[in-house]
Amino acid sequence: MAVPKKKTSVSRKGLRRAGQHHKLYRKHPMSCPNCGDLTMPSTACASCGTYKGKQVFDIKVKEEAPEANA
Repeated sequence: MAVPKKKTSVSRKGLRRAGQHHKLYRKHPMSCPNCGDLTMPSTACASCGTYKGKQVFDIKVKEEAPEANA
């Protein structure tokens, strides 16, 4: 049985894996069908709170404090 004489270094292992299917791919944002805002795939929309056409959570709206006239 063949046994390697030297340990495969981290850089050599990385160079071997670099050209194959071991690389990471960037996820591309998609537009929300409800509001049209950009969201990541397979996540709920942060601006309207929907996922696959259903309301998942409510969005809190910041209320502006009334301005004090001095």
